[in-house]
Amino acid sequence: MTKLTQTQIDEFQTSGAVCLRGVFSDYVDGARAAIEENKTNPSWRERTYHPDDGGAPFFQDYVVWNTFDGYRALVKSSPMPALAAQLMQSRTARIFHDHILVKEPGNSIVTPWHQDAPYYLVHGAQSVSFWVPLDPVPRERTIEYVAGSHLWGKAFKPERFDGTDLRADDTSEAVPDVDANRDAFEILGWAVEPGDAVAFDFRTLHGAPANASPARRRVISVRWVGDDARFVKRDGPISPAFPDLDYTDGAPFDAPEFPVLYET
Repeated sequence: MTKLTQTQIDEFQTSGAVCLRGVFSDYVDGARAAIEENKTNPSWRERTYHPDDGGAPFFQDYVVWNTFDGYRALVKSSPMPALAAQLMQSRTARIFHDHILVKEPGNSIVTPWHQDAPYYLVHGAQSVSFWVPLDPVPRERTIEYVAGSHLWGKAFKPERFDGTDLRADDTSEAVPDVDANRDAFEILGWAVEPGDAVAFDFRTLHGAPANASPARRRVISVRWVGDDARFVKRDGPISPAFPDLDYTDGAPFDAPEFPVLYET
């Protein structure tokens, strides 16, 4: 089993994000092949944003980790489940879902600052997403995080990436304007290579710039929950949607769609 250092675990717990170098290098080629298969055969959850300027698209799909071999290997055969349990300090690691993000060269869409947790039908203090790049991403085009924001005790209003509210009449606090006040926050970000990963808490504020470069930016983000995960009912849509799932607010997060893939 791949073992993390206590320093890495502490950084994740304190900052809400940590960069892990080379942990998934052996799975990059398979994941790249899976993305091309996925783009040809998207799921019903696929959402591709086409910028108003007519530029390159931003392809996204969800909950396809068990559909394509390259994704399945990354989720089930790599060290990811064990790493998830270590970072969350959880006895178990349960797969929640995956999110495929492909910003083609010249894509002008900025991923706005947001938390993931308010979009979801699950909540709990033990959570981790692995943001796994399949292309080199320099510091100026990488995903960024507000250090410690997972500990603020806030759930900001969720919006679609086009800036519209996910839920009508949502009176939740708006996400702070991080870019207009960057000096007021400790902002984390790393230049990354294929097979690296940034692990972050569902509650950590994060965002990513447009891809104005001539290179693709292919990413697989895989989300996990731990022992304390519970279902939560939202007053409106969730993302990703699970329309056929029957669940009770506050019940343990246990369903065939979300198998435990690591247990001590």
